[in-house]
Amino acid sequence: MINTGRSIPQAWQARPGFVAVSGPRPRQRRPNLPRVHRFIASGLYLGLIPRRLWGSDNGAGTFGAALAVVISLFLWRYPWWVGAIAFGIAFALSLWSSAPFAQDHADPGWIVIDEVAGTFVAAIGLTGWPWLVAVVVARLADIFKILPGVKQAESLPGAVGITMDDVVAGLYGMAAGWLVYWIM
Repeated sequence: MINTGRSIPQAWQARPGFVAVSGPRPRQRRPNLPRVHRFIASGLYLGLIPRRLWGSDNGAGTFGAALAVVISLFLWRYPWWVGAIAFGIAFALSLWSSAPFAQDHADPGWIVIDEVAGTFVAAIGLTGWPWLVAVVVARLADIFKILPGVKQAESLPGAVGITMDDVVAGLYGMAAGWLVYWIM
């Protein structure tokens, strides 16, 4: 046994092949991919706030939609295709980041990147009142899932099902927003 000057518990000393080494273990330098998936899937950890506040994931999607609302407000000054690119990025991130958590058709409530994608698609090319109508309709369509296609999209397998119900709800929001735009 090597004497390190520290007190080593008897149970550890009895283990064959045990060698006491002083100093901390070296850290592994590889990235922790599930942590990155969780960070993005939770909308920069915003989807985890409701569980901290009231012990449930209820309302987590609204936190994700709020993130998209803040970002899309900054996109108002740019052409419509910038919003379409933002949607494409959010859509791809949603499929990628939610995949490890999508076993057995599970859609954990803390995953909110799909709400970000759905809100972005609703807001493409819209500003002002039409934008507001689009965001509200998309959020309500996602929450209540009574419009055709939203519930069916949710039943798709894996990350596609997690993401597509919000995208379909966002398309309803986009249609409502553009209808308001044309009426105004």
